[in-house]
Amino acid sequence: MASSPAQSPKPHHIVAMPYPGRGHINPLLNLAGLLSTHGLLVTVVLTEEWLSLLSPPPSAIQFRSIPNVIPSEHGRANDFNGFLDAVNTKLEKPFERLLEDLDPPPAAILADTYLSWMVAVGQRRRLPVYSLWTMPAALFSLFYEFEDIFGGDCAAVTEEIDKKLEQHVKGLNLGDVSSVIRSTTPKKWTLESFFWARGAKGIIFTSVYELEPHIIDSLKSKLSCTVYTVGPCIPYLTLKDKPGNSDYMQWLDSQPINSVLYLSLGSFLSVSVAQMDEIVTGLHESGIRFLVVARGDTSRVQAKMGSTGLVVQWCDQLKVLCHPSIGGFFTHCGWNSTIECVFAGKPMLAFPLFWDQPLNCKLIANVWKVGLNVKEEIEDGNLVGCKAIAKVAKKLMDVEGIECKEMRKKAVELSEAVHRAVEEGGSSYRGISAFVEDVSGTV
Repeated sequence: MASSPAQSPKPHHIVAMPYPGRGHINPLLNLAGLLSTHGLLVTVVLTEEWLSLLSPPPSAIQFRSIPNVIPSEHGRANDFNGFLDAVNTKLEKPFERLLEDLDPPPAAILADTYLSWMVAVGQRRRLPVYSLWTMPAALFSLFYEFEDIFGGDCAAVTEEIDKKLEQHVKGLNLGDVSSVIRSTTPKKWTLESFFWARGAKGIIFTSVYELEPHIIDSLKSKLSCTVYTVGPCIPYLTLKDKPGNSDYMQWLDSQPINSVLYLSLGSFLSVSVAQMDEIVTGLHESGIRFLVVARGDTSRVQAKMGSTGLVVQWCDQLKVLCHPSIGGFFTHCGWNSTIECVFAGKPMLAFPLFWDQPLNCKLIANVWKVGLNVKEEIEDGNLVGCKAIAKVAKKLMDVEGIECKEMRKKAVELSEAVHRAVEEGGSSYRGISAFVEDVSGTV
């Protein structure tokens, strides 16, 4: 009698949950897709609202939802402190109930570091928890050493703090992290998260080792758990897909190489109407071609900017940044946008708004030297005026200028390093492989 063929082993199952915000969900989904290609079964848990906002959800990942026990995504900026309180007090119980129904049972939990309660859930369920940090490792380091740097109650002398911050990121000072240390509720929950993160089995960074080598090496020497660098957690695999027949891609195809400045200031926080008016007026006066994402009244912005460019409500940002006609990126310095631009090898105009963004700006302008800090041109009334906007835009887009040439050279070099990191044998490829082996119990 012929023997039946041996059944292939079932993949190890992990359950993953992001902090409920676009900038956290997207990198987790991209990482989950990569983990599935390495043989893991990944279940991503989202609120019902967030699951409905994914169109369509990635097919390589399975999804489960929990009730909308937190304020809607559409209004969270109106009461951000209340939103944070809800995330840290109302999501834990429905998530833990969901764990009981998962089949097969998970071997581990992958969760955003900002979910302060997740390690306690793992301890109760005897499941290892891996903490996913979706911002630069340098900010993780600042929070991990918060008391040593800021004196616990932030009473330390400014000069002493500036010296310590300079050791983390060149040019970083107390003013750059003021939104971090003065935001009472966000700071409270973040420090709570870092207290619990010390109990995680591993910390996963969506950064790339080559972008922050000294910070990551330092963290490896201080943390008692394993450190993995797996970035960039951006949709670079989709670049192979045939681009859609969109108006903005057709328009980009008709523009000269390196001639278009792309502007997008994020999906959550934004600049004031007055500041946006200065920006669009400055770009118009610069005479530079532009592609602008304006999530409000696109017709109003288009009217102010004239016919030298295009204004859209949404675009496939990574595909746009990788387009040869794009010569630079005017960005709010969100980590995902920063990493996408580094991957694309383009220089940046940095216009940071909040939290990690001023630190990211210093990485861009001072450490990597692939961009200009627009906020250095700030004038009375806390606005950067249109003439200053026009000046820095012209400098960035002057392909014959010495400073521009040097920035573009460094941007290409950094891009090449990131591309090598995701190739087989690269630092991020090894990080993902090591994580999969750890979860699978083969290490």
